[in-house]
Amino acid sequence: MNFKRIAFSMILMAAAMFMPLPRAASQVTNWQQIPIPPLPAFHPQQPKRIELSNGMVIFLQEDHELPLISGSARIRGGSRDEPAGKVGLADIFGEVWRTGGTRTQTGDQLDDFLEVRAAKVETGGGPDSTAITLSCLKGDFDDVFKVFADLLRNPEFRADKLDLAQKQADDGISRRNDEIGGIAARESTKLAYGPGNPYAREPEYSTIAAIARQDLLDWHQTYVHPNRIILGIGGDFDAGTMEGKLRAAFESWPKGADIPKDEIQYQPAKPGYYLIPKEDVNQSSIHMVALGTTRNNPDYYAIAVFNEAFGGGFSSRLFNDIRTKRGLAYHVSGGIGTNFGHPGILQFTMGTKSQSTIESIQALDEDIDNLAKQPIAADEIKQAKDAILNAFIFRLDSPDKVLAERVTYEFYGYPSDWLDKFPAEIQKVTAADVNRVAAKYVHRDQLAVLVVGNTKEFDKPLLSLGAVKEIDIAIPPPPGAKQEESAKPTASNEEGKALAAKVVAAMGGEAKLAMVKAVKSKLTITQKTPQGDFPMQMETVIVFPDRLHAEMQTPDGVMNIVVTPDVAFMAVPDQGMRDFPASQKAETLEQIKRDPIFIASHWKDANVFFRADGTEKVGDTEARIVDVNSAGAAIRWFVDPQNGHILKETYRTLSQGGPVQGETDMDNWTPVNGLNIPFMRHNKQNGQDSSTAEFTTLELNPVVDPKLFEKPAEKPAAQP
Repeated sequence: MNFKRIAFSMILMAAAMFMPLPRAASQVTNWQQIPIPPLPAFHPQQPKRIELSNGMVIFLQEDHELPLISGSARIRGGSRDEPAGKVGLADIFGEVWRTGGTRTQTGDQLDDFLEVRAAKVETGGGPDSTAITLSCLKGDFDDVFKVFADLLRNPEFRADKLDLAQKQADDGISRRNDEIGGIAARESTKLAYGPGNPYAREPEYSTIAAIARQDLLDWHQTYVHPNRIILGIGGDFDAGTMEGKLRAAFESWPKGADIPKDEIQYQPAKPGYYLIPKEDVNQSSIHMVALGTTRNNPDYYAIAVFNEAFGGGFSSRLFNDIRTKRGLAYHVSGGIGTNFGHPGILQFTMGTKSQSTIESIQALDEDIDNLAKQPIAADEIKQAKDAILNAFIFRLDSPDKVLAERVTYEFYGYPSDWLDKFPAEIQKVTAADVNRVAAKYVHRDQLAVLVVGNTKEFDKPLLSLGAVKEIDIAIPPPPGAKQEESAKPTASNEEGKALAAKVVAAMGGEAKLAMVKAVKSKLTITQKTPQGDFPMQMETVIVFPDRLHAEMQTPDGVMNIVVTPDVAFMAVPDQGMRDFPASQKAETLEQIKRDPIFIASHWKDANVFFRADGTEKVGDTEARIVDVNSAGAAIRWFVDPQNGHILKETYRTLSQGGPVQGETDMDNWTPVNGLNIPFMRHNKQNGQDSSTAEFTTLELNPVVDPKLFEKPAEKPAAQP
């Protein structure tokens, strides 16, 4: 080996690194002067379209990169087609379709069959359609496809899975007011479309309860037909062979009757200010909304550029002004909404701290008004186009994405080359086009402005901007609850009073109960959750009629809760205090009045009433129903007429997600200083087990320190 020659070559290479650049390159002093060749034309692989004689449309997309096959059947008919009295039907259908199994296999058996093959067959519901999907290894396709086809045509909708799906839906309803962003999105959609519009309706306890198994069978019989299905299959297969399998499976399936599409009415809310107070948050969610348009609108491409320039991302005008320059918003965005099958929502959204709510609304007002004074400029349009076109490739960067796009266009009746035209149409958009659509669609005086937040912390009252309409988001009670609420008696009947006397005697007698002014107890609260049971130790002190102190051991430390007519808060060490919303405070004060000890000790008060009406089986006992009005607090007792024990009580209460129907079964009646108290209580909310409360000790008339019910002063923040 010639080491000298190698060394010399290395010297020449090193010297070349320090040589001056050629003249043409050295003249470039700015990166923007570097010539950039145009991108090559992009023509992604298109799927093969097949239409069967029965009207089923099939797309086949070969992709041999991995030995996998996936598919999806999209079926016309979704939540927009539900009866108004059964909102939630499409979602329940989509859930029980899979979990209910087929006529020959239960959903659980399907789970086992698919799990050993690392395969999936899933179903679901949406606004315009329902769908069934599959995913598996190439070698398992024939077996998995048999399950897919069987479930598509022969679902069983077993009753136990329907019941489970309804309970899960009820749980979702109960929690729908937990999170501020979800509230704002839901209620702003109602403002944009109208509360009764199918794209804005929300399931309620009553609409979920109205769904029967026959409704699911009827839905399948009505909508699941080959002429309403678009099937897309992609993956590692030969298209000719796959076509043969699909024809063999579906060609002989008779087509169904055509279903006329209902004309949907849109009734946007009147322009103005709408408010949803939420006292347990420190921020506001703001939505300005109106009705948008569809993607087959000739203005669509100009709208897309406007949306990106004005409110589409980190470089948009709204973001640069309201968040970057003014520092008012956590997020801000918006534009003219467009959808494929129905109008989108024109909306501008913002999240800000409570103390800058009004200032943020005014800032957004200014930016919208400035569209006329300061039109979207050429540099903003260029930047927006670049952002759109640079992101465009990622919509088609894999065969499965191309397949999904083609299925979507077929479903909504768009041209098959709709997306192919997209880059060229975006390039054609001019400044005049962008500012024309801004002037045509965006009018501040036509927007409904929704504010969800803690009004006590606003920088100014929302009324300072104009008239305000408050939106009630209380969750309607489950079926039967309204009847119970309206049954709150304003007078006692003879049998009701007699049964109340039996309850008083069973609990220890009138004289003994009259002496009870306070109760101190230790108990174990066990929360029932899908993840398991979570026991917590609690100690409570109740001073009748309106003082409660509770100390609870939680994973985060000891939590103290205090509720009186004057204060209501909870405090956790190192996490500070949080005041209860007025509704939660009122509910806790009512809970004290619903306590059996309080009612039994005040049964002769002028504002306490008992009305007996009807019977109901509780276990093996034919219990008498007694509606109780305890100084304004309503509760229903189910009383054993033989021994006077309260076997069960039902009531309206408040969960984290809103009003729910509460139920408590009482057991293990235990003597305590001459009184008999139920030491075990099993609680339900909306028919589902929620918790148990098991008392370990109970002390009557303990010595109570009044400071127990005082709110401690807030500690000053530590100095850096």
